Amino acid sequence: MKKIFLLLVVISMAATTFAQTTPKPDYKKRPTLSVNFFLKDFETPDRVGTTSLSSVLGKNQWAKLSEMYPGIGITYLKGLFNHIDFASNLRGSFVKYPFLNGEKSTTEKLLLELDATARLKLLTDKYAFVPYVSGGVGASLYGSKLGAYLPFGGGFQVNLGDGDAFIFTDVTLHVPVTHKTSNYNLNYSLGIAGALTDKKVVKPVEAPMPPKKVEPVDTDKDGIVDSLDKCPTVPGVPKYHGCPIPDTDGDGINDEEDKCPTVKGVAKYKGCPIPDTDKDGINDEEDKCPTVPGLARYQGCPIPDTDGDGVNDEEDKCPTIAGHASNHGCPIITEEKKKKVELAAKDIFFATGKYTILSKSYKSLDTVVALLKESGNETIGLEISGYTDNVGNANSNLKLSQARANAVLAYFKKKGIDAKRLSAKGYGQENPIGDNKTAAGRAMNRRVEMKLIEIK
Repeated sequence: MKKIFLLLVVISMAATTFAQTTPKPDYKKRPTLSVNFFLKDFETPDRVGTTSLSSVLGKNQWAKLSEMYPGIGITYLKGLFNHIDFASNLRGSFVKYPFLNGEKSTTEKLLLELDATARLKLLTDKYAFVPYVSGGVGASLYGSKLGAYLPFGGGFQVNLGDGDAFIFTDVTLHVPVTHKTSNYNLNYSLGIAGALTDKKVVKPVEAPMPPKKVEPVDTDKDGIVDSLDKCPTVPGVPKYHGCPIPDTDGDGINDEEDKCPTVKGVAKYKGCPIPDTDKDGINDEEDKCPTVPGLARYQGCPIPDTDGDGVNDEEDKCPTIAGHASNHGCPIITEEKKKKVELAAKDIFFATGKYTILSKSYKSLDTVVALLKESGNETIGLEISGYTDNVGNANSNLKLSQARANAVLAYFKKKGIDAKRLSAKGYGQENPIGDNKTAAGRAMNRRVEMKLIEIK
């Protein structure tokens, strides 16, 4: 197989060099479409791989027609050079595919193959008989298995008539690239092709009529011929191409220096009136938004909306953070965010009787840290509340609840949350959510709650 591949490469290089270095008339193939019939042979490559090519030929073991699968294909061809054609082939056949790992389909399924090849012709399409070799890349689809292969082959075309149509036959070996989804196989093709476009007819170029000699005319007798005179009927000077020195608007400023030559102006504005482009009553020289009407306090610009949320800065309580008009331009704390924080609060645990946060609480606390750090949440704060059950001294419970709330606040500060966004308060035995007469109720009452709040 390696020898065959090397032989095709050598022939390809030789044909390419011949096509590029030897100047020839243009015989490039026009866009062409062909229909071809083929037989797919898996048996012969398998026998050659098991023994050798000489053994298969010597023992007459080449696959019989009954061992091959018929198929039909279409091919698109277009000449790149006189000796090189591009070919794209689409083929379909129903086969029992024998994979390299020994697996073989028990029923015939559709095999689709698509490849792109270069045909290197030993002769140009000028000749009736044109042998060629080919090589390229291809892909196959069999059931749900997608494979890749390299097609190498050779054949010849026989031109019919003036070359608008031809028949061809070739033999192509498909060398698998993806060994799990493709296998070696031979394709024996016979097809007929016809050009899709007509030949270009080169029309002879007619010789131009000799130009007539034209004598120069100077109608206004100013020494500048009419062909060069922009004012051929009015005497002028060369500086203005035959026209008088112009001042169209009569403002005393020559048109060459007047930026508003048809409107009277002043020298300060080079012949233009004092401008106010946006008609907002603010001179363009002082207007930072000269094309958009604005206000004097914003130097001629409209009231700004820095964060682009549709609420102007004069009414926006969060002018640098996009928000909602219903919240004065600040972000709205959504129910989703509230629930996320409330769920995280249920997974905060402390050492018994202490305010030391247990490590299994960190994941939930870090969820809240990430939410507070998200872009757009800069105006959201956190209110931390600590509670205990009614067991023990009420004053001691109040201090413990405050210490635990402070411990959570300290965790957030350590994670980079600004203290101005945080508050912590202990409520001791107040606001129970469970029955303190039961162990389950007391466990519910020993808690830290977190609530998102808006800060201004």
